[in-house]
Amino acid sequence: MYRAGIDLGGTNIKAGIVDENQRILIEDSVPTRAKRPYQEVIKDMAELVKKLLAQLGIGEDVLAGVGVGSPGTVDAAKGVVLYSNNFDWENVPLAAELGAYFSCPVGISNDANCAALGEVKAGAAKKIANAILLTLGTGVGGGVIIDGKVFEGAHAGGAELGHTSLIFGGEACTCGRKGCVEAYVSATALIRDAKRAAEKHPASKMNELCGGDLTNMNGKIPFDAAWDGDTAAKEVVENYITYLGEAIANFVNIFRPDVILLSGGVCNQGEKLTKPLSLYIKDKCFAKERAFVPEVKCAILGNSAGIIGAANLI
Repeated sequence: MYRAGIDLGGTNIKAGIVDENQRILIEDSVPTRAKRPYQEVIKDMAELVKKLLAQLGIGEDVLAGVGVGSPGTVDAAKGVVLYSNNFDWENVPLAAELGAYFSCPVGISNDANCAALGEVKAGAAKKIANAILLTLGTGVGGGVIIDGKVFEGAHAGGAELGHTSLIFGGEACTCGRKGCVEAYVSATALIRDAKRAAEKHPASKMNELCGGDLTNMNGKIPFDAAWDGDTAAKEVVENYITYLGEAIANFVNIFRPDVILLSGGVCNQGEKLTKPLSLYIKDKCFAKERAFVPEVKCAILGNSAGIIGAANLI
């Protein structure tokens, strides 16, 4: 049997057909054009899956299920996207609407949950039962896998790890609160802090790497400058690792997973990021090394994680 996984994004709808060995046999994408009526977006999702099945030469009768990872607050039990600012969606019956196109079961979850599940099924946490994934991008998404299954919470809106408090009254967060994890460890936050430091220290190599234009700042530049010995950049990177380490220590104290996974462009730093974080949480987690402290690793599936994870919702 096969399953279809759909990664619903603000720019593109990506879908793939996944076999029993967690291999994506075929995948493709179409523009989301998110501001259309949700019925039209969902119709495109269905047609994309049907096209992929046809290209493989298999019928819907061998499709065990269709899963969707959607941004926003998702009620997985009811199959409803309660709210997604990416699409201006409220109370969209995604599972029921998509299910009208298929005879097999349809499941949905938050996109970060799907990425976490994908890494557990086929990626950096393969054969591991309990994992936490943090996606370090424009914002911070969180996925929690317990006993091989997505932890949704008793009600929709659980596992929003990026919107737990890190510094009370701190930097403004997109959610309306101040001091959230997202406001300190997202790629957006790293770039903000690097810009501030470069502006304060005109001689910093970060300015040179930006070509003298701070609008060119990205998450790689402070790491490159720090690696080259730049003092201002070192402070930015050390602060970032401290913020992220504190957040991870909190989540370890709550869940004690087998592994912590990080994804997003910042993870291109590899061991420059994960090694100091692993050392940091060994010292900061409750009971320290008297209790189990998980390793911090980078996710490995990239964009495929969402498709594989969504396919495994069924």
